[in-house]
Amino acid sequence: MKTAVIAAGLALAAVRLGAETHRFVPTQFYNTYSAAHPPVLRIMPGDRVVTKTIDAAGTDWNGKSVGSGPNPQTGPFYVEGAEPGDMLAVTFDKIETNRVMAYSASLLAPYAVDPQAIAARTDREARRLTWTIEKARGVAHLDQADVQPGGLELPLRPMLGCVGVAPARKEAISTATPGPYGGNMDYAWLNAGVTLMLPVNEPGALLFIGDGHAQQGEGEVAGTGLETSMDVEFTVKVVKKQAIGWPRLENGTHIMVLGSARPLLEAFQHATTELQRWLMADYGMTERGAQTFMGQATEYEVANVVDPNFTVVAKIRKATLPRR
Repeated sequence: MKTAVIAAGLALAAVRLGAETHRFVPTQFYNTYSAAHPPVLRIMPGDRVVTKTIDAAGTDWNGKSVGSGPNPQTGPFYVEGAEPGDMLAVTFDKIETNRVMAYSASLLAPYAVDPQAIAARTDREARRLTWTIEKARGVAHLDQADVQPGGLELPLRPMLGCVGVAPARKEAISTATPGPYGGNMDYAWLNAGVTLMLPVNEPGALLFIGDGHAQQGEGEVAGTGLETSMDVEFTVKVVKKQAIGWPRLENGTHIMVLGSARPLLEAFQHATTELQRWLMADYGMTERGAQTFMGQATEYEVANVVDPNFTVVAKIRKATLPRR
């Protein structure tokens, strides 16, 4: 069983011997993050889940419409032992496309360009475009000469636009919206191999996943990625009494925080504040030391500027962090 890569200083709950692999094919999907939805599966920390997601409009891996948008979710998965005030760590071992078609929007979103650029458009029709996925070649291509003579081709970079848990205060929040619980963050680098850390607000955490993209540019400036269905495998761990305010993510090179809000500045502030807390709690930095370090070492990305809340990623290169 692959061990999740988690930031230093976190005492992970022990993984039990004989952890199980659960194979779950979803048949019902939800369009809100909510504790009101009954769990589809109960899993233990250390268990592996092998499952699937449908695309953002509700089409499955067979090309059949089985749900409705926005972003119908697989789940929720109930994690035994997870309680409010804990942290859920989800390691994605596999995120892969499982069909030969994806779709995308074809106009830059209103918040991504100057208002004058929208007014100057000569082609204003909102058109959905169909891309062909060639998994063996690792590319997706668009062969519509009326859109771009000669077509377009992009490398595959499968990701999940949505990963979230049930929100606090018994809220039910649209799967179009990101927030402290995760949700529709649309971070282009939420790929296989990362560990995403989320706050636990309800018993069992209640984990949802969905909104797979075969490729997506940073910012999601056209309002979609290459929307498609996915095969997903993940493992979970519970970190007891480790409350966090915003989603954290770790990959091979960086630790990151994803803050979401509108305006964009507020998302930037959430991500920066939570990153300082993380450095102080787990890397032995003083308040002033963390701020001094962040002033020279922090990197930023814009994950999305199209959702009801925008998402900013604050990150630190792991090679610059002090020894654990």
